[in-house]
Amino acid sequence: MVKKNSAIRASRGDALFDVINTLFMAVFLFVMVYPLYYTIIASVSDVNELGLGNVYLWPRGFTLNAYKNVFINDSVWTGYRNTLIYTVFGTLYQLAVMVPLAYGLSKKNLFGRPLLTWYFLFTMYFSGGIVPTYLLMKDLGFINNPLVMIVTGISVYNMVVTRTFFSNAIPNELYESARIDGANEFRCFFQIALPLSSAIIAVMALYHAVGIWNAYFSAMIYFTKTNLFPLQLILRAILVRNQAMMTNPDFFASMSSDEQLLMVEKARMAETMKYAVIFVASAPLLIAYPFVQKFFVKGVMIGSLKG
Repeated sequence: MVKKNSAIRASRGDALFDVINTLFMAVFLFVMVYPLYYTIIASVSDVNELGLGNVYLWPRGFTLNAYKNVFINDSVWTGYRNTLIYTVFGTLYQLAVMVPLAYGLSKKNLFGRPLLTWYFLFTMYFSGGIVPTYLLMKDLGFINNPLVMIVTGISVYNMVVTRTFFSNAIPNELYESARIDGANEFRCFFQIALPLSSAIIAVMALYHAVGIWNAYFSAMIYFTKTNLFPLQLILRAILVRNQAMMTNPDFFASMSSDEQLLMVEKARMAETMKYAVIFVASAPLLIAYPFVQKFFVKGVMIGSLKG
């Protein structure tokens, strides 16, 4: 009888835990998803309804004027092209450098391994600063050079995570068996390590791609030619230019009444354009994420183990 009562209390406790856990996860999901959802509905809502605060759960006065105003500018398409080039080639380059480096540092018999590891870890916490880095890039000829967005910014942290994956996720016996059959280190890397590392490579590719896609600070420092600007910098320039025109009283006063009305309308449209810009910049990554999601949890969890 006692055991039966204990089982009933345990089952009720489990049921209560499931209910609370479900409610918590539902609230957490809402907090995560609603900002993105609001960005979408605000970008297709009428500017008057948005200004009055009437947009909550669905669009009001559906319109695509915000997207038309964003894409009517040819520089946006140029920014998209540049960002795609920087992201694709930058991700490939960083993976080509980082993955072999992480594989080499995962070998315990590597000569000078502790010293090399500390050498890379040192750069995670200390850097030369913006001015010395700029002077270095200038001497290398990277000013107004697309290569500055591709060959710079390799993450030591991601390299350490990848190294941990190679150390813990792939049994050393596989390498020993291959060496008995006459395989050298290059063959072990290309025929054993890489095929078994699809999860961590997919995660690192996502990390690098997101970082390069969202990068604007490096472009703002090293680029003066607008035809080299990435998408983030182009969209920032559009919003800053619209706000600067409205906050400059001399510029506004020099306009005719019709021009002032047009400028006020553009300023009101800028409110919805902000949301359209956010969605335009985020959409490609939102589309790409589901394709690597199945690798994401496995790669992060295995790569995060201490080794």
